[in-house]
Amino acid sequence: MSDGTGDTRTTVAPQPFRTTRGPSPLQEDQIEVLRRYGRTREAEAGEILFRAGDTRNDFLVVLRGEVHAVDDFAGEMRTMGVFGPGTFLGDLHMLTDQGVPLSAVMSVGGELLAVPRQQLKKVVTEEANLSNVLLDTFMARRSFLVKIGVGLRIIGSRHSRDATRLREFATRNRLPHVWIELEEDSDRADALLARFGATRSETPVAIWQGQEVLRNPTNAELGRVMGLTVDFPRNRTYDLVVVGAGPAGFGAAVYGASEGLSTLALESVALGGQAGTSSRIENYLGFPVGLSGFELATRALAQADKFGAQTAVPEEAVGMTREEGGFRIRLADGGEILARSVIAATGARYQRLDVPGLERFEGVSIHYAATEAEVQRFEGEEVIVVGGGNSAGQAAVYLAGRTRKVHLLIRGGDLRKGMSQYLVDRVAQAGNIDLLPHTEVRELLGEDRLEGIVVEDNRSGERRILDVAAAFVFIGAQANTAWLRGIVELDKRGFVLTGRNLDAAVLESEAWRGLSRPPYRLETSLPGVFAAGDVRSGSIKRCASAVGEGAMAVSLVHQYLTETGRAS
Repeated sequence: MSDGTGDTRTTVAPQPFRTTRGPSPLQEDQIEVLRRYGRTREAEAGEILFRAGDTRNDFLVVLRGEVHAVDDFAGEMRTMGVFGPGTFLGDLHMLTDQGVPLSAVMSVGGELLAVPRQQLKKVVTEEANLSNVLLDTFMARRSFLVKIGVGLRIIGSRHSRDATRLREFATRNRLPHVWIELEEDSDRADALLARFGATRSETPVAIWQGQEVLRNPTNAELGRVMGLTVDFPRNRTYDLVVVGAGPAGFGAAVYGASEGLSTLALESVALGGQAGTSSRIENYLGFPVGLSGFELATRALAQADKFGAQTAVPEEAVGMTREEGGFRIRLADGGEILARSVIAATGARYQRLDVPGLERFEGVSIHYAATEAEVQRFEGEEVIVVGGGNSAGQAAVYLAGRTRKVHLLIRGGDLRKGMSQYLVDRVAQAGNIDLLPHTEVRELLGEDRLEGIVVEDNRSGERRILDVAAAFVFIGAQANTAWLRGIVELDKRGFVLTGRNLDAAVLESEAWRGLSRPPYRLETSLPGVFAAGDVRSGSIKRCASAVGEGAMAVSLVHQYLTETGRAS
């Protein structure tokens, strides 16, 4: 690949993009269905069909001729795929309204079938014979582009918190990008900075398609340039605002919209929440071979869009007040949203290791997710996974297939206390997972990056060094409830109290006057505000139960809106 610095490499694209020859991915009857949603047109050789960054390009099926998909960062082009008759161009950007990461050029003149993005969304949600073909291909292509890196360039230091923040934001949102490290690839980084008029002191710098140069942007600024941020009406009152778009939030948004409620889901980081980082969820009903968090979030987004639920990312709620007729939610960008009812589904985050010097390794060698973006950096290395829950088990099994050895550290002596049996069995069957019970991290070794970890047997006090390159941490849970403090009742750990867990004195507050009932099961101390999923005190920390709670909360919202006369 080339970044315009003279560093040119050749990349051979795997099957998701090598589609010119061989069986056509679309059958004739499928193409005929697509004709009902689009129009055909002629295209000449050399015609640019769309450019990288375009947010309005059509979904294209090649009927005659040939198309090259190219990465043309800063004027340097490399062919990523060749598309012939019967094949189609597009990946997830078609459904998320992001900017397309590649450009497309008609290399051999012919005929195209063009389907507008909005019409394609109808195809995905209404045409069962095509939906899985399109979604599976879109996800495979996005995974490929994320793995190899195209489009966006992020230049920064491995020691920079802001650089780590941008990389995590791009990774969590599955935005294809190339990371260029000041320490590891200084010549290349300096050449790019100079070319685009930036300096080291301004890093991290994000460069989108050789046109947009962002100096230490916020997540919202980067999302806006990438086409990730979707504008939504702020001058209306929604029947339901769901804060958080993990499994519980998506469950609520889909069921709310499908039952006729005007629904908006806000997410501060990435659609899918914590579950979106899971490499494989194998105990989710209806998916016997499992599915990744990325696949779950993608399919949920398609469903939400089908029923008219709006999603906004990155949009962070920072506070809420109760007023006549509903609730006013304050956003981090200074904006506000009005809602007749609210479902809090902001989930929880993993706790950080309590060891000195943790900060200098976070984002470099210490990670709180095990997605492709993190794992590919440590292939063939030894790593540790800290934690005894399902997320830790999923990460350990996933890492075992990519690294030389995985040390799984748990504080207790029995893995079965916190982990599903199927994952316990997977851990036991893996030949390169070393289970270390009664073991805790005491010290991190290294300067710029992790070179080893000192661990201690919490029974004998014996210490030893593990020569590992990275640690993946999945311990405890801290509730994401800062935006609700002082507004609804929380337990000692910061999780939202609901239903019978609320003190009887709650009913004596002004908010409950006029309501001759106790709080509904998922209702908080504030009538009309509900909690679902991991953020709720006493909830079962499982993906399927979170989805169920989101759906259940919607039925309670209906009851609340009806009894208060606020149903639209």
